[in-house]
Order: sequence, then structure tokens, then C-alpha cells
Amino acid sequence: MPKLHIIAALAVAATLVAAPALADYEKITDRSEFLDVVSNTTLTRLGIKVQVTPDGGIRGSAFGSPVTGTWSWDSGYFCRDLAWGGDDLGYNCQEVARDGGSIRFTSDKGSGRSASLKLD
Repeated sequence: MPKLHIIAALAVAATLVAAPALADYEKITDRSEFLDVVSNTTLTRLGIKVQVTPDGGIRGSAFGSPVTGTWSWDSGYFCRDLAWGGDDLGYNCQEVARDGGSIRFTSDKGSGRSASLKLD
């Protein structure tokens, strides 16, 4: 897979996937609820394994390269600054929603592309 395509996919923290209907997901607007969902889990999808830590860290790997970053919760959005394999993917605030065993991040405060990851 060309590196440029992978970088674009990771810009929203995971490979782009077709997300289930919006009605299936429940929006998360509270930091503590978000932490209840992601703490002690690994977010996975197609060669991606990432952990979001309560202290504001992001760590893991995607397609054999390290994923690192920081995050904060701002006005109901997950805001992250992410790097993958040495490439700076930048800062982005994302809408977060969950559906049972998965979590969906939608870039640009919910108006951009979505990526769903499994909660393992």
C-alpha cells in the first residue's frame, strides 16, 4: 500500500472504513465517559493497534510503524496531535461515538471523514 494512502487514512487516527448508520452510534460528549470506553483497551483495525491513555497520551503502531501523540478533551471533542512513522499528521478535533464493541472518530468536529475502530 503506498505510504501516501496510509498517511491520509491515519489522519483520522485509523484506516478509513465504511461506518454503520449514524443511528447505531451514540455520541460521546464527556471526557470521563470517553475514558470509561477507551481505558484499558486497544483500538484496532486492519493492522492498527493504538491505545489512548488517561494521562493524554496516544501510543501504538500502524502497518509496522509507531503511532505516537497527545490528546485532550475540548468542548465535547477529542482533540489529538498525532505522528505516524515520523510523519506529523497534525492536530484535529474529532467527534466521538460508540456502538457496543466499536468507537467511531469523525474528523473536523464531526464534519469530516469517519474511522471506526474495534475496542479490544
